Amino acid sequence: MTPWLLSGLGLTILLLAGDALVRGAVNLSLRLGVPALIVSLTIVAFGTSAPELLIAIKAVQENAPGIALGNVVGSNTANILLVLGIPALLATLHTSECDTRKTYVFMLAASILFIGLAMCGTFTLLSGAVLLGALGLILADAFRDAHAHRCNGDDEPLDGLEEADPEMPYWRVAIYLVLGLIGLPLGAHMLVDNASIIARTYGVSDTVIGLTLVAVGTSLPELATTVMAALRRQADVALGNVIGSNMFNLLAIVGIATLFGEIPVDPAFLQFDLWVMLGASLLLIPFVFLGRDITRTWGIALTALYAVYVGAVLM
Repeated sequence: MTPWLLSGLGLTILLLAGDALVRGAVNLSLRLGVPALIVSLTIVAFGTSAPELLIAIKAVQENAPGIALGNVVGSNTANILLVLGIPALLATLHTSECDTRKTYVFMLAASILFIGLAMCGTFTLLSGAVLLGALGLILADAFRDAHAHRCNGDDEPLDGLEEADPEMPYWRVAIYLVLGLIGLPLGAHMLVDNASIIARTYGVSDTVIGLTLVAVGTSLPELATTVMAALRRQADVALGNVIGSNMFNLLAIVGIATLFGEIPVDPAFLQFDLWVMLGASLLLIPFVFLGRDITRTWGIALTALYAVYVGAVLM
């Protein structure tokens, strides 16, 4: 089989295994009596980032840091320009009805912290500790908000948790967990190895492959979620999904990956890609703070900007 087919197979295995792991972990937690709101803040957030995390760890171990860092930076850019742009082509995202200001400010702060650490030239164990520390503070704040929400009697335990089935038998939960735990490392191994082969074959860097092929591939779950949210007029789910995913990508994935080895920063990131990521994040200001909806016109603009970005990366 060609590296392209094997990369596609690896990506498919990753996405299916990530979904299986989330379903298994969510339903095991609910069967054990863990509140669904806490599950959504932790297990779902980490589980949906599992493909990116496994790719980053494998890339660091295989001495392909460009794929690890490119996947995170490229995914964050794709999440905003592509994952919000394409659904807006189908239906207006009524983001004026959402209040994501606090989470968005956290995401911007995480982006600036990430860029500052990248300027040191290498993500070390100390850099990872700083990123994970910031994630811990954000999660603590989220838990505090969740607790206050529950104390006010506003809790809707299973709201938005499509994976939740509190009556799921333990044997099925176990199958989901096993499939996820076996499939994730297998898919990551196939994707990273064959993406590196593609990079060498076409004379492009691991960084470019990470920023494009791998990044878009691992953004597919977010894209599918956002398309469905747009069609259901759940703009809060769409925007919250993107902001939360980007925050976890920056803080959790690179933070955990540094436990397996240092991640040198390609100068190209500091010259171009990190600033594109930050610029794309700033494009959300009208939707978060100024009460604008993401209309079809905005969808065309965001999607076109992503196409221009990919063209610039591949040149």
